[in-house]
Amino acid sequence: MFQHFTFHDIDTADGTRIHVRVGGDGPALLLLHGHPQSHVMWHRVAEQLAPHFRLVLADLRGYGDSSRPPATEDLSNYSKRRMAQDMVEVMSSLGHERFLIGAHDRGARVAHRLALDHAERVERMLLLDIAPTLAMYENTTDAFARSYWHWFFLIQPAPLPERLIEADPVAYLHNVSGRRHAGLSAFSPEALAEYERCLHIPGTAAGICNDYRAAATIDLEHDRADLAAGKRLAVPLHVLWAKHGAVGRHFDVLRLWQDVSHSSVSGHALDCGHYLAEEKPSDVAREMLDFLMP
Repeated sequence: MFQHFTFHDIDTADGTRIHVRVGGDGPALLLLHGHPQSHVMWHRVAEQLAPHFRLVLADLRGYGDSSRPPATEDLSNYSKRRMAQDMVEVMSSLGHERFLIGAHDRGARVAHRLALDHAERVERMLLLDIAPTLAMYENTTDAFARSYWHWFFLIQPAPLPERLIEADPVAYLHNVSGRRHAGLSAFSPEALAEYERCLHIPGTAAGICNDYRAAATIDLEHDRADLAAGKRLAVPLHVLWAKHGAVGRHFDVLRLWQDVSHSSVSGHALDCGHYLAEEKPSDVAREMLDFLMP
């Protein structure tokens, strides 16, 4: 995977080290991953995009081979605001003051915040299989809670979810990811092995839980403050969601993104499950090329 790409470890202002893989030629495109994965989730798409973009594939703090700092009391160092700041600093360190974004799942939540807090840095953005965090929490139904049970498991007070994950990290990964539409067949053996390896790194369970705890607390405070102030997305946005996924089943994805945007919003479902970049890589790559290079 990722032939001709290079590794970089970049220290952010608060001392967190962010692990990135860089390759390709063209406009800078930051790619962010979801849970419980790493930047490796892009491997099937990256080979198709590398001739057109300078790709920066980053592991979020708490995930992959990035640092796993202990959480502050208010969880601010796992807020999407702080995680977005990580990526702004990473891109600056690599010489990219303006860039494109493609992001999935948790990484798409970071991208949403990045485009709100640093709109001048983002040219265009494509997000995979999420609706805005605040809208999802405020419109949670019994059916959604059963589909996304891990949201409510991971936000429980420490150390209960951490202990349960650490007891068998591979079982956790296989259960969360394998119960979705395509099962574990969505993943190549090499990618699945990487996800399993990273879940065994000490501190990973805490990092994942703190990401979700922040999303259910401080991130909602930031989102509500923005909405009250009339602050909306100001960058062109394209969203894709899974025809066979919970987000598209339970939410009007396109309308919810239009509700939080002052700019153009387009999008549609792909005929797959939650892991779009691994289930439909050619479709995702084509959508990125069409939207990010209009």
